[in-house]
Amino acid sequence: MFPVELRGTRAQTLMWADEHQIEQAALKQLRNIAELPWVHGLRVMPDVHLGKGATVGSVIAMRDAVAPAAVGVDIGCGMESVKTDLTAADLPDDLRSLRSRIEEAVPVGFSAHKEAVNVTALHAGSHGQSARTKGWDRFWREFGELHPGVSALESKAQKQIGSLGGGNHFIEICLDQDDAVWILLHSGSRNIGKELAERHMAIARALSHNQSLPDRDLAVFLSGTPEMDAYRRDLAWAQEYAARNRAVMLSLVCRAVRDEFGQRPVRFEEPISCHHNYVAEEVIDGVPMLVTRKGAVRAGAGALALIPGSMGTRSYVVRGKGNPLSFQSASHGAGRRMSRNAAKRQFTVADLIAQTEGVESRKDAGVVDEIPAAYKDIDEVIAAQTDLVDVVATLRQVLCVKG
Repeated sequence: MFPVELRGTRAQTLMWADEHQIEQAALKQLRNIAELPWVHGLRVMPDVHLGKGATVGSVIAMRDAVAPAAVGVDIGCGMESVKTDLTAADLPDDLRSLRSRIEEAVPVGFSAHKEAVNVTALHAGSHGQSARTKGWDRFWREFGELHPGVSALESKAQKQIGSLGGGNHFIEICLDQDDAVWILLHSGSRNIGKELAERHMAIARALSHNQSLPDRDLAVFLSGTPEMDAYRRDLAWAQEYAARNRAVMLSLVCRAVRDEFGQRPVRFEEPISCHHNYVAEEVIDGVPMLVTRKGAVRAGAGALALIPGSMGTRSYVVRGKGNPLSFQSASHGAGRRMSRNAAKRQFTVADLIAQTEGVESRKDAGVVDEIPAAYKDIDEVIAAQTDLVDVVATLRQVLCVKG
């Protein structure tokens, strides 16, 4: 059944979604992307929906060009998960205490830690991620090389390492099909990623080669230019920031879980981590390309990835099949079926309570826009990409922390 081709585009556009199920504004956005002269090909995932700059759920292979708005303002946003040796039988009937402990450990919304997390004292490597939590001195030295407009934000960026943010970002305790307990979280590069992205997007829009584009939000940087070099430097740093943020956050949550269970030692397997808003250098159709995944994960052959649903539904651990037709990609989640404002108009707190029954979570007006009904059916999204991934584990949420 899939993929299907979006006809009438300059660059080949293959979709793992039916055209009639995609809103017209998103289809127009996809066509605008495919019209860019630097685009080699466009791939559209089953969680596709309208985004700012570029369509969420799209994979854009470009020759010697990158559109910073296609990456978006949450550079490096992605997922992190780890399986524990706990089972459902180990969990108390009331999970409020564990949720409170996690919320005390990890700032949410616009909040940050009062002081930067001492990653050495945290023993971040105790559950298998020491390799990803080394090199902090080198990492922070590179802050001084970023766009000068963010020079005053270093202290804030340091204090936001290990924090969640708001919107669709979350921390969850889940059970898999065998009742094993998993930790799953979703976050990105926090304020510093946004600040860097917005500065480079403004620079790109002003460049002469972008003045006649169908959508100025699709302004690009070209290889071999100082503007591209500066953006690629800041982009790589922000992607690393996002990965480090999730690694520290996961360590904090693991410590909270250990503390909650006291005398019962808790063990953790090797974490799974993946970006879903990022740029990578890859070979596509035998040619080196700059591949932007905007709300999509890399699904290389044998590679593990995470595809979350909405709070109160299910999430999936998957293994990529390396399908070249999708540029070795898969969806990043369920994808929204309506805007946040539309969800707030349509649903009430009572609806939220009903749809998140059995999940220990916030159930107030501040998160109504995250209600499960505002998202596409995650099971249908997974079913549409059986040629892209195999399901390794199915996770159902029992606790959810949101900003």
